[in-house]
Amino acid sequence: SSPELSFQPTSVEEIKEILDLARQRSKRVKVVGGGHSPSDIACTDDFMVQMGKMNKILKVDEEKRQVMVEAGILLSDLNVELSKYGLALPKGGVAAIAKAGVAPYLCGWERHGIVSPRQVVALTLLTASGEILECSESINAEIFQAARLHLGCLGVVLTITFQCVPEFYLLETTFPSTLQEVLDNLDSHLRRSEYFRFLWFPHSENVSVIYQDHTNKPPSSSASWFWDYAVGYYLLEFLLWISTFLPGLVCWINRFFFWLLFKGKVEHVDLSYKIFNYECRFRQHVQDWAIPIEKTKEALLELKTVLENNPKVVAHYPVEVRFARGDDILLSPCFQRDSCYMNIIMYRPYGKDVPRLDYWLAYESIMKKAGGRPHWAKAHTCTRKDFEKMYPGFRKFCTIREELDPTGMFLNVYLEKVFY
Repeated sequence: SSPELSFQPTSVEEIKEILDLARQRSKRVKVVGGGHSPSDIACTDDFMVQMGKMNKILKVDEEKRQVMVEAGILLSDLNVELSKYGLALPKGGVAAIAKAGVAPYLCGWERHGIVSPRQVVALTLLTASGEILECSESINAEIFQAARLHLGCLGVVLTITFQCVPEFYLLETTFPSTLQEVLDNLDSHLRRSEYFRFLWFPHSENVSVIYQDHTNKPPSSSASWFWDYAVGYYLLEFLLWISTFLPGLVCWINRFFFWLLFKGKVEHVDLSYKIFNYECRFRQHVQDWAIPIEKTKEALLELKTVLENNPKVVAHYPVEVRFARGDDILLSPCFQRDSCYMNIIMYRPYGKDVPRLDYWLAYESIMKKAGGRPHWAKAHTCTRKDFEKMYPGFRKFCTIREELDPTGMFLNVYLEKVFY
């Protein structure tokens, strides 16, 4: 992305001035948050608005357990501030994400612990015309239904009000299993833990199961710089770089690192956000689709079969599998159905790209066949025709978008593929 002008506003008035200038010059505007999205959704050649200086907590209602924040606040900062009031977000996420990034691109992950649009109880939206709209389930309800996940194309989110819960601790339990065991007993795992996900190590049967549950146990950790960084990051990146010359090593690397880092049972207790939040250490390419939860076993076994039948196609670990409940948010990948998110990854050791096209296309084909919907902030090849089939509320969203932004001020190349 090479914006013509980049702005860091500190007030609503400054944002209005930016939009006025954009109208005068017939420029488009793209608002960005923490810059975490590994796709073109936040790119522009016109005006870029970085919300990082609008990062204040505006109001804390301790009785209702609600917090109103400016849209540029980082999740990591919000979590610390909420803790001072004995509050927490019900879910967590990637600590570097700003709410300005979360609100436009949020994708409804729930069981996994990512900030969910269902936690948003109100927001204020500055439209292309300069009008400020208060939105909630009781005010501008249809716009609210769309704006909780709007891809940045309805306007500039100024404030967000989140529903919080009393501060709580989580026990994270990680233990080894096999792909067959997990898939055969998926319902049992889902019932057994509040937040269940698992990591499959491609080219093997190995799986690492992760449970996260409320606990009264005192904080404890088995974290180790040597295992987490020296081995789990530096050694792994070096071996993945070697594998770019010898692709056959990937199968061995996946099995070796499962044995090194995931073969035993590990427990970790801490404040919820410290368990939920995670650090993305590697540069990477990612695809992530949500499929109907009942298609989980079928889709994952088909992906496994594709890799077994095509030995030249290699896949880095892990394939992360997590689950979310259905919702009523128009562009949520979980719209009207309980879902399984299946995330595949190919790392870029020392910034070096690795061949992934065959893996990507095979995965996307399986996801489409299973009735999947792509994560909005990740790579995909879908266009408007695909989205009209995937989302029952897609045309309703388009009508709202055209009413709020008739000239397309908040579009970019990525969003043109979505809406035209």
